[in-house]
Amino acid sequence: MTAPVVTIVGAGLAGSECALQLAARGIRVRVLEQKPLGRTPAQSSDSLCELVCSNSFRGAALANAVGLLKEEMRRLGSRVMAAAEQTKVPAGGALAVDRDRFSEHMTRELRDNPLVEVVSQVVERLPEERPLVVATGPLTGDALAADIARRIGEERLAYYDAIAPIVSADSIDETKIFRASRWDKGETEEDKSAYVNAPFDEAGYKAFVAELLAAKKVAPESFEDVRYFEGCLPIEVMAERGEMTLAFGPMKPVGLTDPRTGRWPFAVVQLRPEDAAATAYNIVGFQTRLIRGEQERIFRTIPGLEECEILRYGAVHRNTFLRAPLLLDSTFQLKREPGLYFAGQVSGVEGYVESAASGLLVARFIAERLAGREPSLPPPTTAHGGLIAHLGRHPEDYQPSNITFSHVAPWEPRTLPNGKLERLAKRAKYEAMAERALADLGSWLDGAAPRPVSAPLAAHPAE
Repeated sequence: MTAPVVTIVGAGLAGSECALQLAARGIRVRVLEQKPLGRTPAQSSDSLCELVCSNSFRGAALANAVGLLKEEMRRLGSRVMAAAEQTKVPAGGALAVDRDRFSEHMTRELRDNPLVEVVSQVVERLPEERPLVVATGPLTGDALAADIARRIGEERLAYYDAIAPIVSADSIDETKIFRASRWDKGETEEDKSAYVNAPFDEAGYKAFVAELLAAKKVAPESFEDVRYFEGCLPIEVMAERGEMTLAFGPMKPVGLTDPRTGRWPFAVVQLRPEDAAATAYNIVGFQTRLIRGEQERIFRTIPGLEECEILRYGAVHRNTFLRAPLLLDSTFQLKREPGLYFAGQVSGVEGYVESAASGLLVARFIAERLAGREPSLPPPTTAHGGLIAHLGRHPEDYQPSNITFSHVAPWEPRTLPNGKLERLAKRAKYEAMAERALADLGSWLDGAAPRPVSAPLAAHPAE
């Protein structure tokens, strides 16, 4: 009997993680990837698993839901997390990587694995092979997206993500900035001084906001329905919501003491290193749809960036995703077509880490089915269980979301000897939820009884 082969379309974070997880289980994989024949507008290299928006995998602490998700992934043997560890750069309380080294590392893993065949092919129609995993990312090509839409009987949904600019490190004026991580987070002095901070006084900040509001922006085409993701709004869109919105958002000064004044600035722009050698910096939270000339003019009004060299301009790009609650079951499989799976942002998850985690889960589910078993789902108390829970919520108005503790089964407080319920501060509660999640994940890995995948996940109210 011929050994089964799993076909994966797309070698981004989800597709790469899925392929390597399947191969680790002795399953042959055929990855169809358009590079180097074609690229999406957001891609700039022929490496696989390219990070196009940012080099950050976000918060590292377990009191942060994405920090918990990353720790769960490590315990599940994630190859993306292993590569991130090998290529990380200082980022205070976050996990960030050298994007080129990270992609090169993942490319080598895929191409050197004897059970993984990478085929350069622009896929315009869903292949007929099963199992099939579609992991084409937020910029799924028009032809393939149209074929998926025909297959699922639903119009694809689209909104626009925005990319933050990157500037050259040697073009930053060190006399006008200070280096620090918020609240001095980090285990080493290098971590604690990972961010470049450009401070604004009140007048400078308000003038900056006024320039953003008056600047020329890239206009969407008349037929495009622009629906921004709330967690990745263009900076000028945030500015339109009120003069102080940025000062309470990406430009908040909380926890950043300027050593020259001994005080927090009125507002601050943070820049995070893009590579291990810190030759380039990402302007944190400054995703934008400003035209290039306006980016040069306005960003050079930021203290310390008056002569900055912009290595990558901000841009907007489409994000295509399924209405997961209506279309996918709890194993990321199309309800109406067994054997057809979706992973990554096209499945309806949001973010680098969440995309890779979905690819990891899909690989586990496929492997179990190929072994003749119905897959067991991760407990709803875990971050991975939370990912699946969110994909089943709000079917009439589904929106992708980064992982949060509201996706996880709620914390059940203990009853104290006096009969009252234990009250925990937010951070203590999240730490307790993380501890519970890791314990339950361990039990699941040790062979918890399989749960029928047809059973709906319990919906947990947002906290």
